[in-house]
Amino acid sequence: MKTPLPPSLAIIAGKGVYPRLLAESARKQGVFRIFAVAFRKETDPVIEKCADDVAWIHMGQLGGMLDALGRSGIRRAVMAGQITPTHLFRVRLDARMLALLKRLRARNAETIFGAVADEMKALGIELLPASAFMEDHMPEPGALTRRAPVETERHDIELGLKVADATSGIDIGQTVVVKHGTILAVEAFEGTDETIKRAGALGGAGSVVVKVAKRGHDMRFDIPVIGLHTVKILKKAKAAVLAIQAGRAIILEREKVVAEADQIGVAIVAVEAGKG
Repeated sequence: MKTPLPPSLAIIAGKGVYPRLLAESARKQGVFRIFAVAFRKETDPVIEKCADDVAWIHMGQLGGMLDALGRSGIRRAVMAGQITPTHLFRVRLDARMLALLKRLRARNAETIFGAVADEMKALGIELLPASAFMEDHMPEPGALTRRAPVETERHDIELGLKVADATSGIDIGQTVVVKHGTILAVEAFEGTDETIKRAGALGGAGSVVVKVAKRGHDMRFDIPVIGLHTVKILKKAKAAVLAIQAGRAIILEREKVVAEADQIGVAIVAVEAGKG
């Protein structure tokens, strides 16, 4: 990683395998102590085996998270794994989280998590980029699967990139789904999975899914991540292609993801911004 290697690291652990992979990678790179904040009914319990200490809290308990981070004495942290923003409307929020939301004129992933990062900074805790320690999981340009996109699919990728660049500038989302030059779906607050499902229901088989980092995105918590679950959603929607941005997206368990995509005939390609 480009930033100096910290001797200790706090991981704010969301769902999926990302927190485990990050912890393992940080260990290999020389991080001595790992502390994790985990969310009940969200975080995989395997985090107990990857971290030296774990503080379990309920989703929406900002005060509990900040208190745990403060007690740890660690001054570098990373957000890893999905922390679904919509849960903030479905769980009991503590007073500190309610106060934070009240201050926000716009409520989206960037503003919410950005405000959380500011709260951490006030405690002397620096939130590192989500890509920290995960450089090996970020693909270079090119097809990752055996099948590469055909010409019509490349045209849809180009269109998807243009639309994503425009919509991301107004905080709509990272994902655009296109089929034969028609925009089927643009990600809103529901997240990537539901966007792909919605597109599949509208357009049927053969869609092209483009997932990129938002324009001017904050690398601390707003980096595209795909994994095996993404491929399962692509299969369910009968999508044909997934295009991600080279060097600005993380693929979790890449070998498994590519093998599964090859099996169902989905092409996965890493593209440079503005190129298909």
